[in-house]
Amino acid sequence: MRKGILATVVAMLVFGGQTIACDQHGQGGIVEENSLHIPVGAKSVNSMDEARFNETIDKVEAIYAPIFSARGKRLVIERKWTDGTVNAYAQQSGNTWKVSMFGGLARHAAITADGFATVVCHEIGHHIGGQPKKKSWFGSSWASNEGQADYFATSKCLRKFMENDDNDAIVADMEIPAVVVETCEKQFSNESDIVMCKRGAMAGLSLADLFKDLRNLTTPLQFDTPDTRVVSTTDHNHPQPQCRLDTYWNGSLCDVDAYTDVSDDDYKIGTCARADGYDSGIRPLCWFKPSN
Repeated sequence: MRKGILATVVAMLVFGGQTIACDQHGQGGIVEENSLHIPVGAKSVNSMDEARFNETIDKVEAIYAPIFSARGKRLVIERKWTDGTVNAYAQQSGNTWKVSMFGGLARHAAITADGFATVVCHEIGHHIGGQPKKKSWFGSSWASNEGQADYFATSKCLRKFMENDDNDAIVADMEIPAVVVETCEKQFSNESDIVMCKRGAMAGLSLADLFKDLRNLTTPLQFDTPDTRVVSTTDHNHPQPQCRLDTYWNGSLCDVDAYTDVSDDDYKIGTCARADGYDSGIRPLCWFKPSN
């Protein structure tokens, strides 16, 4: 018993009251800890440069800094372009809520500009993405869990990020699978929503392909081959890459308005929930266990 109490006290002293997500104890980020390092100037990477890295962060920050401020919090986004780390983190220390973005992740070959924006949105989602929350030593933590941060990223944050863009022109340059085109056009009647649905789906595929690469998986991720696993309890950790693609895809398909806020108490509020009769845009059962 004394050892357990001592360990808790030491942990509190070491972290100085700060807690980190994606992993509650700072052992992982949007992906599990990895040794991959992509320096500035590395060959065979994507077209992301420092200007676009900063522009993307600027855009998300402009949307969410006032939202955080309205809650009495200060959003701080660390821009570590020269750091080759392939990860991203969210952290809270008092009223300062932080997101750490790294150039190594932004430079990964799988990451598109929209994929990178989705990473920023995922980290914002840990702070304000609602239920379900991660578990901590003392019950539920402040951080929305991994699957919920993914769902928030495309159902809320990325839509706000995209809404004033020339989405028709952006999507025109993409190779979009027929199933995405058909499903988005069936789900939405407004042309703007249809195009953002397509763009959100492809952003999710970019990020899911990063996860696949980091796990050294060879099976392609596809929109029409969803993860068929059904969890008995909600998985608060990193779901499998196909499961994460399913989450981004469903977030893009949810027709609840991006300005309808989610809740820290009720997972159904502001989302597409089975309990409310939805069968599209819902959180996948490969990580989420709905409560009664």
